[in-house]
Amino acid sequence: MNDRIMQKNHKLGKILKDMGRVLVAFSGGVDSAVVLKRAKEELGTDNVLAVVVASELFRQTEFEAAVQLADNLGVRVHTTEIKELEDRNIVANHPDSWYYSKKMLYTHLNELAKELNYNYVLDGMIMDDEEDFRPGLRARTEEGVRSVLQEADLYKTEVREIAQKAGLPVWGKLPSCSLASRFPYGTKLDKKKVNQVDQAELYLKELGFSEVRVRYHENVARIEVAEHKMVDLLTNREMIQQKLVSLGFDYVSVDLRGYRTGSMNEILEESVKENIAANA
Repeated sequence: MNDRIMQKNHKLGKILKDMGRVLVAFSGGVDSAVVLKRAKEELGTDNVLAVVVASELFRQTEFEAAVQLADNLGVRVHTTEIKELEDRNIVANHPDSWYYSKKMLYTHLNELAKELNYNYVLDGMIMDDEEDFRPGLRARTEEGVRSVLQEADLYKTEVREIAQKAGLPVWGKLPSCSLASRFPYGTKLDKKKVNQVDQAELYLKELGFSEVRVRYHENVARIEVAEHKMVDLLTNREMIQQKLVSLGFDYVSVDLRGYRTGSMNEILEESVKENIAANA
């Protein structure tokens, strides 16, 4: 690590050292893994709890992997769940639904922290998250959750370097995201649609497409893969077409711009984003 990253990592340690007992919202990704490992190093095992949250909008395999990783790190693990599809604001899938989703999560975690006698709830937000459309940041602030990586001014590339140096196996892990992100705003969410997208992506991952999104457009599946994998996608087009049609799609298309996170936000006008951020 260069001096700049070492200084930020040291600052992270100082921030954590003063917290006493912490509950870490643990997703199993690189960001929350760094928070969890550093919290254990600074505060000791008895003062750190990893909470892994199950949800209808997150893949079960991600939940199981997070529980296993926290256990491998020698941290106490608490599993719980939230029912996002029981909240009409989340089901409506409007641009501000992310606010309600995070509000539900952070409220639940704060209740757990109070019940189990932990001083702070920590999440894995990084500086890069300030540059994207993130209505959930307002919910985070309202609920008093601490984003210690942001407090230490850490960006994704820096977090990955810290994770790699620390020997965390997820240091290069691709970001995961709520399955709600596969649906255009205004398309109501339900378990059937979410499962349809989930199964389509899992199938493509089995074929070797590690970077993949299947965006849901009613009867059309819009597949995003890395540009260098498009030839492979087309080579397997008949097999992929058959599988996705069996899952309920009528048509299967390829996004020529390739894989990217947050593509459903690309059509949102800046005025809409600003209004949601201010009034969520």
